[in-house]
Amino acid sequence: MSITIGVDIGGSHISSAAVNGNDFVIIPGTYFSGAVDSKASKEVIIKKWAAIINQTIQIIQEAYDYSLSDTIGIAFSMPGPFQYETGIAMFEGNDKYESLYNVSVSEELLKYLSTQNVSFRFLNDASCFGVGGSLKQESEANSKVIAITLGTGFGAAFLDNKLPITQGTNVPHNGCLWDKPFEDSIADNYFSTRWFLSQYESITGNKLTDGVKEIAGIEDYSTVKIFDDFANNLSEFLAPFIIDFQADLLILGGNIAKSNRLFLAKFQENLKSKNIDIAISIVENTEQTSILGSSYLFNEVFWERIKAELPYF
Repeated sequence: MSITIGVDIGGSHISSAAVNGNDFVIIPGTYFSGAVDSKASKEVIIKKWAAIINQTIQIIQEAYDYSLSDTIGIAFSMPGPFQYETGIAMFEGNDKYESLYNVSVSEELLKYLSTQNVSFRFLNDASCFGVGGSLKQESEANSKVIAITLGTGFGAAFLDNKLPITQGTNVPHNGCLWDKPFEDSIADNYFSTRWFLSQYESITGNKLTDGVKEIAGIEDYSTVKIFDDFANNLSEFLAPFIIDFQADLLILGGNIAKSNRLFLAKFQENLKSKNIDIAISIVENTEQTSILGSSYLFNEVFWERIKAELPYF
Protein backbone atom coordinates (compact mmCIF):
# COMPACT_ATOMS: atom_id res chain seq x y z
CA MET A 1 0.00 0.00 0.00
CA SER A 2 1.23 3.47 -0.89
CA ILE A 3 0.74 5.77 2.10
CA THR A 4 1.08 9.54 2.32
CA ILE A 5 0.39 11.81 5.27
CA GLY A 6 -1.81 14.77 4.42
CA VAL A 7 -1.85 17.81 6.72
CA ASP A 8 -4.36 20.65 6.75
CA ILE A 9 -3.21 23.88 8.39
CA GLY A 10 -5.99 26.27 9.38
CA GLY A 11 -5.96 29.61 11.13
CA SER A 12 -6.68 27.94 14.48
CA HIS A 13 -6.17 24.22 13.93
CA ILE A 14 -4.06 21.46 12.42
CA SER A 15 -5.39 18.15 11.11
CA SER A 16 -3.34 15.17 10.00
CA ALA A 17 -4.21 11.82 8.45
CA ALA A 18 -2.68 9.01 6.43
CA VAL A 19 -4.09 8.55 2.94
CA ASN A 20 -4.11 5.36 0.90
CA GLY A 21 -2.46 6.43 -2.34
CA ASN A 22 -4.10 3.62 -4.30
CA ASP A 23 -7.68 4.82 -3.91
CA PHE A 24 -7.23 8.17 -2.11
CA VAL A 25 -9.21 7.53 1.04
CA ILE A 26 -8.21 8.41 4.58
CA ILE A 27 -7.00 5.34 6.46
CA PRO A 28 -9.25 4.75 9.51
CA GLY A 29 -7.66 5.54 12.86
CA THR A 30 -5.00 7.87 11.46
CA TYR A 31 -6.93 11.18 11.61
CA PHE A 32 -5.89 13.55 14.39
CA SER A 33 -6.68 17.20 14.94
CA GLY A 34 -5.87 19.88 17.48
CA ALA A 35 -6.29 23.57 18.20
CA VAL A 36 -3.37 25.90 17.51
CA ASP A 37 -2.76 29.41 18.81
CA SER A 38 -1.69 31.19 15.62
CA LYS A 39 -0.33 34.09 17.68
CA ALA A 40 2.02 31.87 19.70
CA SER A 41 5.80 31.68 19.33
CA LYS A 42 7.49 29.77 16.52
CA GLU A 43 8.47 26.93 18.85
CA VAL A 44 4.97 26.53 20.32
CA ILE A 45 3.33 26.41 16.88
CA ILE A 46 5.84 24.04 15.30
CA LYS A 47 5.80 21.70 18.32
CA LYS A 48 1.99 21.54 18.18
CA TRP A 49 2.06 20.77 14.46
CA ALA A 50 4.67 18.07 15.04
CA ALA A 51 2.72 16.54 17.94
CA ILE A 52 -0.36 16.01 15.77
CA ILE A 53 1.62 14.69 12.80
CA ASN A 54 3.58 12.34 15.07
CA GLN A 55 0.32 10.68 16.14
CA THR A 56 -0.41 9.81 12.52
CA ILE A 57 3.18 8.65 11.96
CA GLN A 58 2.99 6.36 14.99
CA ILE A 59 -0.18 4.67 13.78
CA ILE A 60 1.12 3.91 10.29
CA GLN A 61 4.46 2.69 11.64
CA GLU A 62 2.70 0.33 14.07
CA ALA A 63 -0.18 -0.83 11.87
CA TYR A 64 1.46 -0.94 8.45
CA ASP A 65 4.96 -2.10 9.30
CA TYR A 66 6.69 1.13 8.33
CA SER A 67 10.15 1.14 9.84
CA LEU A 68 12.12 4.19 10.91
CA SER A 69 14.17 3.83 7.72
CA ASP A 70 11.15 4.11 5.40
CA THR A 71 10.67 7.55 3.88
CA ILE A 72 7.25 9.03 4.54
CA GLY A 73 5.78 11.70 2.29
CA ILE A 74 4.10 14.54 4.18
CA ALA A 75 2.00 16.94 2.13
CA PHE A 76 0.65 20.22 3.47
CA SER A 77 -2.51 22.12 2.65
CA MET A 78 -1.12 25.51 3.66
CA PRO A 79 -2.65 29.00 3.65
CA GLY A 80 -0.71 31.87 2.14
CA PRO A 81 1.33 33.89 1.97
CA PHE A 82 3.81 31.05 1.59
CA GLN A 83 6.67 29.99 -0.68
CA TYR A 84 5.21 26.66 -1.73
CA GLU A 85 8.28 25.46 -3.61
CA THR A 86 10.78 26.12 -0.82
CA GLY A 87 8.51 25.55 2.18
CA ILE A 88 9.23 28.96 3.69
CA ALA A 89 6.39 30.74 5.48
CA MET A 90 5.80 34.38 4.57
CA PHE A 91 3.00 35.16 7.04
CA GLU A 92 3.11 38.87 7.66
CA GLY A 93 0.41 41.45 8.28
CA ASN A 94 -2.43 38.93 8.23
CA ASP A 95 -2.83 38.33 11.98
CA LYS A 96 -1.88 34.64 11.95
CA TYR A 97 1.34 32.66 12.32
CA GLU A 98 3.42 35.83 12.07
CA SER A 99 6.10 34.28 14.29
CA LEU A 100 6.82 31.92 11.37
CA TYR A 101 7.71 34.72 8.97
CA ASN A 102 10.69 33.71 6.78
CA VAL A 103 10.89 30.36 8.61
CA SER A 104 11.54 27.08 6.79
CA VAL A 105 8.68 24.89 7.97
CA SER A 106 10.50 21.79 6.70
CA GLU A 107 13.67 22.46 8.70
CA GLU A 108 11.86 23.43 11.90
CA LEU A 109 9.46 20.47 11.84
CA LEU A 110 12.31 18.00 11.47
CA LYS A 111 13.54 19.00 14.92
CA TYR A 112 10.37 17.58 16.51
CA LEU A 113 9.11 14.79 14.25
CA SER A 114 9.51 11.20 15.45
CA THR A 115 11.27 10.23 12.22
CA GLN A 116 13.77 12.13 10.10
CA ASN A 117 13.05 10.11 6.96
CA VAL A 118 10.38 12.36 5.55
CA SER A 119 9.78 14.26 2.33
CA PHE A 120 7.74 17.48 2.39
CA ARG A 121 5.53 19.03 -0.28
CA PHE A 122 3.30 22.10 0.00
CA LEU A 123 0.31 23.55 -1.83
CA ASN A 124 -2.13 26.39 -1.17
CA ASP A 125 -5.04 25.32 1.04
CA ALA A 126 -7.76 26.41 -1.41
CA SER A 127 -6.03 24.49 -4.21
CA CYS A 128 -5.79 21.39 -2.00
CA PHE A 129 -9.49 21.63 -1.23
CA GLY A 130 -10.23 21.88 -4.94
CA VAL A 131 -8.01 18.91 -5.80
CA GLY A 132 -9.56 16.85 -2.99
CA GLY A 133 -13.06 17.79 -4.06
CA SER A 134 -12.25 16.81 -7.65
CA LEU A 135 -10.86 13.45 -6.52
CA LYS A 136 -14.13 12.68 -4.73
CA GLN A 137 -16.24 13.23 -7.85
CA GLU A 138 -17.56 9.98 -9.25
CA SER A 139 -18.08 11.44 -12.73
CA GLU A 140 -15.11 12.23 -14.96
CA ALA A 141 -17.34 14.54 -17.00
CA ASN A 142 -16.60 17.47 -14.70
CA SER A 143 -13.14 18.48 -15.88
CA LYS A 144 -13.25 22.24 -15.29
CA VAL A 145 -13.91 22.95 -11.65
CA ILE A 146 -14.15 26.04 -9.48
CA ALA A 147 -13.84 25.22 -5.78
CA ILE A 148 -14.55 27.81 -3.10
CA THR A 149 -14.37 27.75 0.68
CA LEU A 150 -16.75 29.97 2.61
CA GLY A 151 -15.70 30.51 6.21
CA THR A 152 -13.51 32.93 8.14
CA GLY A 153 -12.12 33.83 4.72
CA PHE A 154 -13.03 33.32 1.08
CA GLY A 155 -10.81 30.74 -0.64
CA ALA A 156 -10.92 29.72 -4.29
CA ALA A 157 -9.26 27.41 -6.78
CA PHE A 158 -9.69 26.92 -10.52
CA LEU A 159 -8.89 23.40 -11.74
CA ASP A 160 -8.64 21.78 -15.15
CA ASN A 161 -8.48 17.97 -14.92
CA LYS A 162 -7.51 18.31 -11.22
CA LEU A 163 -4.66 20.69 -12.05
CA PRO A 164 -4.88 24.08 -10.29
CA ILE A 165 -4.73 26.94 -12.80
CA THR A 166 -3.33 30.18 -11.42
CA GLN A 167 -2.55 32.18 -14.56
CA GLY A 168 -4.22 32.79 -17.90
CA THR A 169 -6.81 34.94 -19.59
CA ASN A 170 -9.71 32.84 -18.27
CA VAL A 171 -8.75 32.85 -14.57
CA PRO A 172 -8.14 35.66 -12.07
CA HIS A 173 -4.58 36.47 -11.02
CA ASN A 174 -3.09 33.66 -8.88
CA GLY A 175 -6.42 31.83 -9.15
CA CYS A 176 -7.60 33.87 -6.15
CA LEU A 177 -10.98 35.53 -5.62
CA TRP A 178 -10.77 36.90 -2.08
CA ASP A 179 -8.99 40.09 -3.14
CA LYS A 180 -11.08 40.87 -6.22
CA PRO A 181 -13.30 44.00 -6.14
CA PHE A 182 -16.96 43.61 -5.24
CA GLU A 183 -19.49 46.34 -4.45
CA ASP A 184 -17.61 48.94 -2.38
CA SER A 185 -14.86 46.65 -1.10
CA ILE A 186 -13.33 43.23 -1.88
CA ALA A 187 -14.94 39.80 -2.10
CA ASP A 188 -13.48 38.58 1.21
CA ASN A 189 -15.57 41.16 3.05
CA TYR A 190 -18.80 39.80 1.57
CA PHE A 191 -18.28 36.05 1.50
CA SER A 192 -16.96 35.35 4.99
CA THR A 193 -18.28 34.87 8.51
CA ARG A 194 -17.69 38.47 9.51
CA TRP A 195 -20.12 39.68 6.82
CA PHE A 196 -22.90 37.54 8.30
CA LEU A 197 -22.20 38.78 11.84
CA SER A 198 -22.09 42.39 10.66
CA GLN A 199 -25.34 42.05 8.71
CA TYR A 200 -27.13 40.41 11.62
CA GLU A 201 -26.06 43.15 14.02
CA SER A 202 -27.02 45.84 11.48
CA ILE A 203 -30.53 44.44 11.00
CA THR A 204 -31.38 43.36 14.56
CA GLY A 205 -29.09 45.43 16.77
CA ASN A 206 -27.96 42.20 18.43
CA LYS A 207 -24.35 41.05 18.42
CA LEU A 208 -23.59 37.36 17.89
CA THR A 209 -20.21 35.69 18.28
CA ASP A 210 -20.65 32.02 17.36
CA GLY A 211 -20.74 32.50 13.62
CA VAL A 212 -22.99 31.51 10.76
CA LYS A 213 -24.26 28.33 12.41
CA GLU A 214 -25.81 30.43 15.18
CA ILE A 215 -27.48 32.76 12.67
CA ALA A 216 -28.74 29.81 10.61
CA GLY A 217 -30.34 28.31 13.71
CA ILE A 218 -32.50 31.38 14.36
CA GLU A 219 -34.47 31.29 11.09
CA ASP A 220 -36.55 34.47 11.34
CA TYR A 221 -37.18 37.38 8.96
CA SER A 222 -33.67 38.76 9.51
CA THR A 223 -31.84 35.53 8.73
CA VAL A 224 -33.97 34.92 5.64
CA LYS A 225 -32.97 38.34 4.32
CA ILE A 226 -29.30 37.81 5.17
CA PHE A 227 -29.08 34.49 3.37
CA ASP A 228 -31.03 35.83 0.38
CA ASP A 229 -28.66 38.80 0.15
CA PHE A 230 -25.73 36.40 0.43
CA ALA A 231 -27.09 34.25 -2.42
CA ASN A 232 -27.65 37.33 -4.57
CA ASN A 233 -24.16 38.67 -3.88
CA LEU A 234 -22.43 35.33 -4.45
CA SER A 235 -24.19 34.62 -7.75
CA GLU A 236 -23.55 38.17 -8.98
CA PHE A 237 -19.85 37.93 -8.10
CA LEU A 238 -19.17 34.38 -9.33
CA ALA A 239 -21.11 34.48 -12.59
CA PRO A 240 -18.42 36.20 -14.72
CA PHE A 241 -15.71 33.84 -13.45
CA ILE A 242 -17.85 30.75 -14.13
CA ILE A 243 -18.50 31.98 -17.67
CA ASP A 244 -14.88 32.95 -18.40
CA PHE A 245 -13.51 29.64 -17.13
CA GLN A 246 -16.35 27.64 -18.73
CA ALA A 247 -16.62 25.68 -15.51
CA ASP A 248 -18.87 22.63 -15.42
CA LEU A 249 -18.70 22.02 -11.65
CA LEU A 250 -18.74 24.31 -8.63
CA ILE A 251 -17.60 22.82 -5.31
CA LEU A 252 -18.61 24.62 -2.12
CA GLY A 253 -16.96 24.00 1.24
CA GLY A 254 -16.31 25.74 4.55
CA ASN A 255 -18.58 26.33 7.52
CA ILE A 256 -20.94 28.66 5.65
CA ALA A 257 -21.57 25.96 3.03
CA LYS A 258 -23.00 23.77 5.82
CA SER A 259 -25.97 26.18 5.91
CA ASN A 260 -26.59 25.75 2.18
CA ARG A 261 -30.27 24.86 2.77
CA LEU A 262 -30.80 28.57 3.41
CA PHE A 263 -29.13 29.95 0.27
CA LEU A 264 -28.43 27.23 -2.32
CA ALA A 265 -31.83 27.24 -4.07
CA LYS A 266 -31.78 31.03 -4.46
CA PHE A 267 -28.16 30.92 -5.62
CA GLN A 268 -28.92 28.30 -8.29
CA GLU A 269 -32.03 30.19 -9.40
CA ASN A 270 -29.95 33.35 -9.86
CA LEU A 271 -27.33 31.51 -11.93
CA LYS A 272 -29.98 29.99 -14.18
CA SER A 273 -31.44 33.46 -14.75
CA LYS A 274 -28.00 34.32 -16.17
CA ASN A 275 -28.11 31.23 -18.42
CA ILE A 276 -25.55 29.44 -16.27
CA ASP A 277 -26.31 25.76 -15.80
CA ILE A 278 -23.55 24.30 -13.62
CA ALA A 279 -23.40 21.26 -11.36
CA ILE A 280 -22.90 22.14 -7.69
CA SER A 281 -21.34 19.85 -5.09
CA ILE A 282 -21.47 20.61 -1.36
CA VAL A 283 -18.54 19.26 0.66
CA GLU A 284 -19.38 18.82 4.34
CA ASN A 285 -15.90 18.03 5.64
CA THR A 286 -13.55 20.66 4.25
CA GLU A 287 -10.54 19.63 6.37
CA GLN A 288 -10.55 16.01 5.31
CA THR A 289 -11.11 16.99 1.68
CA SER A 290 -8.07 19.29 1.87
CA ILE A 291 -6.04 16.45 3.38
CA LEU A 292 -6.98 14.22 0.44
CA GLY A 293 -6.02 16.98 -1.97
CA SER A 294 -2.66 17.59 -0.33
CA SER A 295 -1.82 13.87 -0.42
CA TYR A 296 -2.23 13.95 -4.21
CA LEU A 297 1.01 15.95 -4.31
CA PHE A 298 2.78 12.59 -4.02
CA ASN A 299 1.15 11.36 -7.20
CA GLU A 300 4.31 11.80 -9.27
CA VAL A 301 2.52 12.50 -12.56
CA PHE A 302 0.50 15.25 -10.90
CA TRP A 303 3.58 16.62 -9.11
CA GLU A 304 5.55 16.87 -12.35
CA ARG A 305 2.71 18.88 -13.89
CA ILE A 306 2.33 21.28 -10.98
CA LYS A 307 5.72 21.78 -9.32
CA ALA A 308 7.04 24.27 -11.88
CA GLU A 309 3.98 26.47 -11.42
CA LEU A 310 3.64 26.49 -7.64
CA PRO A 311 2.32 29.93 -6.69
CA TYR A 312 4.52 32.31 -4.75
CA PHE A 313 2.42 34.64 -2.61
